[in-house]
Amino acid sequence: MGSVALAARLIDVPSESGHEQVLADLVESALRGVEGLAVARHGNTVVARTELGRRERVLIGGHLDTVPENANLPHRVDGDLLFGLGACDMKGGVAVSLSLAGSITAPVRDVTYVYYECEEIEASRNGLNLLAEHHPQLLQADLAILMEPSNGGIEAGCQGTLRVEVGTEGVRAHSARSWMGVNAIHGAGDVLDRLRAYVPRTPVIDGLTYREGLSAVGIAGGVAGNVIPDSCVVTVNYRFAPDRSLDEAIAHVREVFAEFEVTVVDAAPAALPGLDRPAAADFVAAVKAQPQPKFGWTDVARFTQLGIPALNFGPGDPSLAHTRDEHVSAAQIRACEERLREWLSPT
Repeated sequence: MGSVALAARLIDVPSESGHEQVLADLVESALRGVEGLAVARHGNTVVARTELGRRERVLIGGHLDTVPENANLPHRVDGDLLFGLGACDMKGGVAVSLSLAGSITAPVRDVTYVYYECEEIEASRNGLNLLAEHHPQLLQADLAILMEPSNGGIEAGCQGTLRVEVGTEGVRAHSARSWMGVNAIHGAGDVLDRLRAYVPRTPVIDGLTYREGLSAVGIAGGVAGNVIPDSCVVTVNYRFAPDRSLDEAIAHVREVFAEFEVTVVDAAPAALPGLDRPAAADFVAAVKAQPQPKFGWTDVARFTQLGIPALNFGPGDPSLAHTRDEHVSAAQIRACEERLREWLSPT
């Protein structure tokens, strides 16, 4: 079965986060039938490894889960485009990986194929996260390639993300006697002024220009229509480049809002591109694609924490992920498979 037809079949197996068992069963069954692969399963995460004693090992990973259905099952085809839930994010990429795993029996590099659960929901249930905690040896590699949609090109590393609540305090009073109170919502004006004046960094890392951003993404305050509010909270999201650690990012945000109460409510580290590492440089040269920075967060960050360079390389436009009309180009699926196959196959 070709990778495009396989992608269509994968789409038609519902696998919303937390409900990947049926799809994981099918993936495990297919991989156990391949000679030369050692297969292990942990929950609904399936790992298959070659053990050929090669000098390098590459990990090729993809998540099995999707967001909830939005009247986009089963799949449909329109010309070169394959539509359906998860087509782009990321069953097209999973199909590429499975096609390679089932057909390249003697790769020039040892390969670890990982198909994992619960990527789209909280990190505590993420299959990669659970492997890193309980079976980190299964994730060891010289390079990790996540088949996240990247328009068939290379997106290196990823931004970190940090969400904080910046609080202002006031004194509650009747609005008819507003001078007797202190309006906390008015006090949030200084928070917004700092955000408007903020100049984000554009650091260059491994030749890639990352663009940071510090943005208000929510505001909450108010008691009643006739009450001066005594508290207000501005929710701020910081997208930071991978030359900053998570601790450094938190310290920077606290510095920006030094006079305010800052509460961290969500945080995930960035991932360095690692393009200077030999395995990554070799892959970039083989693919003949100009790497781009990843503006967003992906699981490549987990590999950076393990000291492993990681890249995003997969079919599909990331801007289509999670949309009702999610789709992927059949040509991109074939092109990604061809490039990986050439890189892994003996000359």
